[in-house]
Amino acid sequence: MKRFLLLVLALGIACAPQKSEKEQLAEQVKQEFLHAWNGYKQHAWGDDTLKPLSKSSKNWYNTSLLMTPVDAFDTMLLMGLDEEAAEAKELIFSELSFDHDFFVSNFEITIRLLGGLLSAYEMDGDERFLELAEDLGRRLLPAFDSATGMTYGRVNLKTGETNWQVNNPAEIGTLMIEFGTLTKHTQDSVFYNSAKKAMMGLYERRSEIGLVGTTIDVETGEWQNKEAHISGMIDSYYEYALKSWLLFRDEDFRKIWKAHEPAIEKYLLDEVASGTWYGRANMDTGERTATTYGALDAFMPGVLVLAGDIETAEKVQESNFKMWQLHGIEPEGLNYVDMEITSAGYPLRPENIESAYYLYQATGDEKYIEMGKVMFQSLVEYCKTEHGYAALSDVTTKEKSDDMESFFLAETLKYAYLLFADDKVFDLDKHVFNTEAHPMRID
Repeated sequence: MKRFLLLVLALGIACAPQKSEKEQLAEQVKQEFLHAWNGYKQHAWGDDTLKPLSKSSKNWYNTSLLMTPVDAFDTMLLMGLDEEAAEAKELIFSELSFDHDFFVSNFEITIRLLGGLLSAYEMDGDERFLELAEDLGRRLLPAFDSATGMTYGRVNLKTGETNWQVNNPAEIGTLMIEFGTLTKHTQDSVFYNSAKKAMMGLYERRSEIGLVGTTIDVETGEWQNKEAHISGMIDSYYEYALKSWLLFRDEDFRKIWKAHEPAIEKYLLDEVASGTWYGRANMDTGERTATTYGALDAFMPGVLVLAGDIETAEKVQESNFKMWQLHGIEPEGLNYVDMEITSAGYPLRPENIESAYYLYQATGDEKYIEMGKVMFQSLVEYCKTEHGYAALSDVTTKEKSDDMESFFLAETLKYAYLLFADDKVFDLDKHVFNTEAHPMRID
């Protein structure tokens, strides 16, 4: 009888379903998230971010705004890390306050904290998340008080005083998802209307050929830097034009995207011997000004997937992956003609993995799983430390810098996990991600 039971047990083990490689990778991503989160808990608890090399912490401003816990909370929920989510939630409700007399970046606080609190409310349901989000949203509203309706870059959370009159399209046009969602949950239209006015004010100042520049005076409406591109300072304005239409079905946002899409393709898309990239051009003439591309630009294939242009998305993602493989991990910037690095750092950015995720969702092509696997394993090899993950100051030497931005937990590991996880974990058809990877529900 004993031998029979042992035989049955052995057969059961032999017949037990083996985890697929994808499932194993998803589990590995979850474990690396826990490694980074535990480093934060041990050395930075209650502060904004972990400094993994010095085993210390830093705050963005005079006091902590709990950047990492708020940013990482919905990733924990998606990964099923209930215990970690509960302790983050307790910290947020016991310590987070926005009643502070200092200036903050309207853009960064909106995408990380306002976005994080709203996704937390939608996924967790606790009304206190919404109360915090509404308090923050009202404190940020003075940033919209310019002659054009476009936003100042900085706002004082207590006094409402503003500064940074010269702003950029990304910081002006990357507020709609968050403020629009806040209106949806509070029924106060001031949030939606303010963000839309800012976005429309920017759109109305596009050039005759359909491009925007790098910096603009929000009082006069005059462009200060007329270089057009899809990189930092412009990037997520284009992303939000399309995503705001998908989320709110407001035809004005579709109009914005449809005005810019052909101009981006005609004047910025660049096919050269090394691949398909996006360069830089004068916003008025379309004349090429530079052939630089980098980690931030790598978001574009994901947006193209949402726009239905799979063909271009696939070609650009091939270039994205080539950029990643050049030195084993992507640089912040390179010249795509000669493939020489122009900015050597890597601050743990998510955009390359993000685009692989969107393309896998759209095509089911396993090559995007392989891309994600290579990129994730590079992170583990080059960026993992004893107490978390560290940015790289130079991708050629792999020298680390003492920094682990909150977006590493909010975005980079979230997109890696979702790329490998079962599709039932998250329904992309029913949500739109903000630019910090906080999902907002499409109702």
